[in-house]
Amino acid sequence: MSSNFSFLRKKWKVLANLGETAEKNVYHDPHTTIMKLRLFAETLAQIIFASENLIEKKGASQIDRIHLLKKEGLLEPELVDIFHMIRKKGNNAVHNADDVETVEAMALLQLAFRLSVWFMEVYGEWNFADHSFQAPVKEDIIDLDQLQKEHNEEVKKLERELEKARFQAEAEQEETRAKRKRLSAQFVQRTKLTEAETRSIIDEKLRVAGWEANTSSLNHYNCGTLPEKNRNMAIAEWKVKGGRVDYALFIGLKLVGLIEAKAEHKTIPSALDSQTKVYAKKVKQLANEEIEPTSGDYLVPFLYATNGRRYLKQVKEESGIWFWDSRKPKVHAYALEGWHSPSDLKSLLKQNDQEADEKLKKEDITKFALRPYQRKAVFTVEEAYSDGKRKMLLAMATGTGKTRTAIALMYRLINTKKARRILFLVDRNSLGKQTEDAIKDTKVDGLSFSDIFDVKSLEDMAPELVTKVHITTVQGMVRRLFYSSDDKTIPTVGQYDFIIVDEAHRGYTSDREMSDEEMEFRNQDDYVSQYRRVIDYFDAACLALTATPALHTTDIFGMPIFKYSYTEAVIEGFLVDHEPPYLFKTELSEAGISFEKDQEVEVYDDATKEVVLEKLEDTVHFDVDQFNKKVITEPFNRVILNTLVDYIDPSSKEKTLIFAATDQHADLIVRLLKEAYQARGDDIEDDAITKITGSIYKPLDAIKRFKNERLPNVVVTVDLLTTGIDVPAITNIVFMRRVQSRILYDQMLGRATRLYPEIGKSHFNIYDAVGIYNKLQKYTEMKPVVKQQSMTIRELVDGFSQAKTEKETNYFREQLTAKLQRKKQGMDTEAKEKFSELANDKSIDEWVKEIQYYTPSEVKQHDILFEYLEVYRTKGDKRFISYLDDAVTAVERGYGEANHRPEDYLNGFTKFINENLNEIPALQLVCTRPRDLTKKDLRELMAVLETKNFKQSHLQTAWKQSKNEDIAADIISFIRQAALGEALVDHETRIKRAMQKVHSLHEWTPRQKKWLDRIEKQLLQFPVLAPNSEDAFTEEPFVSQGGYKQLRRDFGDHIDAVVETINDQLYASASS
Repeated sequence: MSSNFSFLRKKWKVLANLGETAEKNVYHDPHTTIMKLRLFAETLAQIIFASENLIEKKGASQIDRIHLLKKEGLLEPELVDIFHMIRKKGNNAVHNADDVETVEAMALLQLAFRLSVWFMEVYGEWNFADHSFQAPVKEDIIDLDQLQKEHNEEVKKLERELEKARFQAEAEQEETRAKRKRLSAQFVQRTKLTEAETRSIIDEKLRVAGWEANTSSLNHYNCGTLPEKNRNMAIAEWKVKGGRVDYALFIGLKLVGLIEAKAEHKTIPSALDSQTKVYAKKVKQLANEEIEPTSGDYLVPFLYATNGRRYLKQVKEESGIWFWDSRKPKVHAYALEGWHSPSDLKSLLKQNDQEADEKLKKEDITKFALRPYQRKAVFTVEEAYSDGKRKMLLAMATGTGKTRTAIALMYRLINTKKARRILFLVDRNSLGKQTEDAIKDTKVDGLSFSDIFDVKSLEDMAPELVTKVHITTVQGMVRRLFYSSDDKTIPTVGQYDFIIVDEAHRGYTSDREMSDEEMEFRNQDDYVSQYRRVIDYFDAACLALTATPALHTTDIFGMPIFKYSYTEAVIEGFLVDHEPPYLFKTELSEAGISFEKDQEVEVYDDATKEVVLEKLEDTVHFDVDQFNKKVITEPFNRVILNTLVDYIDPSSKEKTLIFAATDQHADLIVRLLKEAYQARGDDIEDDAITKITGSIYKPLDAIKRFKNERLPNVVVTVDLLTTGIDVPAITNIVFMRRVQSRILYDQMLGRATRLYPEIGKSHFNIYDAVGIYNKLQKYTEMKPVVKQQSMTIRELVDGFSQAKTEKETNYFREQLTAKLQRKKQGMDTEAKEKFSELANDKSIDEWVKEIQYYTPSEVKQHDILFEYLEVYRTKGDKRFISYLDDAVTAVERGYGEANHRPEDYLNGFTKFINENLNEIPALQLVCTRPRDLTKKDLRELMAVLETKNFKQSHLQTAWKQSKNEDIAADIISFIRQAALGEALVDHETRIKRAMQKVHSLHEWTPRQKKWLDRIEKQLLQFPVLAPNSEDAFTEEPFVSQGGYKQLRRDFGDHIDAVVETINDQLYASASS
């Protein structure tokens, strides 16, 4: 008979030769068959590289080729599995020549045939008619000399053929490449592996997970294989009553699992229900194996069913490894990405969820000194986790202690054995280091968290047996899971049982199911973010942390199970609020900058560092959002900064963060600001004002100085400090650039929200020179980045990192790569050396090539490099220079876009209150029965007012500007003034007056006076107690001191009179 591979002769004789040689040896020398198939797959990969015009690195191995083809989306997961299997079997054959059997070689031969058919359909002839595999006929005498001679000749021609393929690929249209991908996906969808082929793939994956697996040799039916002590075995065709299960998993003599392996077109959950579960009830003693009943009639704990196909939501019943734990009858089966290892199953056997839940309820939380909302967050997560929820989202405002909350949660889960090992995922090294430091600094009963439990940090590739917390980057974990060259370093699916994703709002794409059309030509990787792949890989519950949930965040994790907003934190005194922003208006910012047609304009070329005169072919106009990006205007910056110095004292302990448009713009601001202070007569140190961007020497060290040292106290940045830094002394935020993303804007503001009583920080200030405040008032929190033409590197990076679809991802990746390719052409030697220094000795050429394979989740890790390249503009990237004079026309306070004057703001507030008195119950309480108002009522009311941009601090400022009266009234006073016409009373005066009445009620003891002082202090923070004494003291700061019960012991019945007097006196003019 002719060879199964003969159809390859027409174009690729070398492949046909290798396939035929492998066939002829399959019975006589299966070892040679596998060696030839290894060479077949390697040659095939080289041809694909040439056909796609991919550059193969010097010394590249087959695994490098497979990884790159996988990254490029050229290999479907099923094809990746086959390539890897041939590679591993071939490598094993090199070292174990006597270990190969014909049945094993035949299975591999059939899989290689699958590859050859796929190759012909995709890279050979698009009208190629599919062939079916025919088992080779056993020949008594085989002559391989002619085949070997032919092979030698074809190898000599191979490089020439590869070069020809590369040349043809260069001229290919994108449509051709796209069609190949469609054909590839269609082939995989159409092709169904047999049960035997599926078994061979499952064998290999079980071996990778740590099991001894070989269907042909470890087989109870064919070989009488039995479990043995100190061996972890997957024994095929294990006998049960009335049949045989495909695999039985043994840890030593203990039977721990059963697996049913079906052909690829079979549904999996039904196989689990109808076969695996049935067999688990029909297990019988065959030898000395250990069998332990679990629940109901089940005699085996861990049950699996699979067809070898990777899990896809679109065909969820026909893919994945479906798993069910028979010890937990109320927990439904679910799909896994891989197999549990023997160690994983040992750990699961030790897990006792019911006992852990009971311990968790009794675990003392007071040892962490958490704030009330942090405690509530911890309890909410624990309750959801105990109820079986596997995806959870925790939304807490920047500065409210997400990391501290997470550390307390981790300790409790580990200490009660509710979680065995926790993976803490970050997207940047700096965040990982910050978390590591926070864990070390957290003390529990006098000991550091890391002294109690083993914690592995970013430098540690893998956890040890005793490790309880492992901090790592998403990017590092993706490399270990999906692009590792050593199977031994790949984590198993059960390595972690709880995952925490920090800063989950960052630029990750959401997982979404593919449409029927998309199923035809793309695989699931195109729609799953990298960190989602990590989350889905592990058999673990997952908690996402963020301050600003984005749409893609909730798509993945669902709506927050607990939310603590910036407004709530301000209301309760845990964050500071900002006053109405200072809006700087100038003649140029209002009118823009125009250059007329035929006008000669100075243009600065960053590549040549020269200013040249150019005659304009058309009129051009720039609005303020393009200042310092497209047009350099020193006069605008100068008048803004000359005015700003009247507001910000550089010698104070307060710190200021200024956001610039570009690196050069940041330099300009530093120079002009120093000149402005000097002209004003301020004697400041040169180190007080500095730039921190990716272009400076050791930027991370500069960030540490900004955080920990007195100087600098005014820092100019572009993007480097937008997120991820904690400098509580920042009190002033200055916008000299406009951003489009509300999430990024909120993150920028979040740099200044933290408390810092050491410097008397009661609020923070916003100085807006570019109209960003009014611009973003119209945006919701979920507004995506606006997509523009002619984007800068920074805008492309932001868009790439927030891409939510395959189309967006490809667009931004291609645009960014193309822009960087052009950029690097204009970089001089010094610039490239500086880049290499920042990139840990990686050249700009190497890095730009890597970007072609980036996913949205990888982009954010390289902020410093992208920012550095933003400053080096290649030839042709030019900026106009404007010398038009400018002048500040006004510095106004921002009360929202429709409120041009403070009177407008106050009138709008009064109108809203009166129109909604009968619509909002809490408003009626404030105006008619304020003594019945609860903290919950007031918080909810303040949140409603916040949505309309009515804030206590803004009302105070507007009143001062409008009435020339500086009255620090609280929100209740403002509401009553608007509705009832009551005169405003200073909040502190009102509290002091009420407490004086309380002090006059009785001759209080020193102990009671301490309580009264606490009550007064709390009322100054929040102007409401509760209608009755029992409810008044159920929160901090009273609970930790004993709460209502202690107050009742210390005051007796007088405590009721205290609360009643306070409620009556706070708003004495209210009707009862």
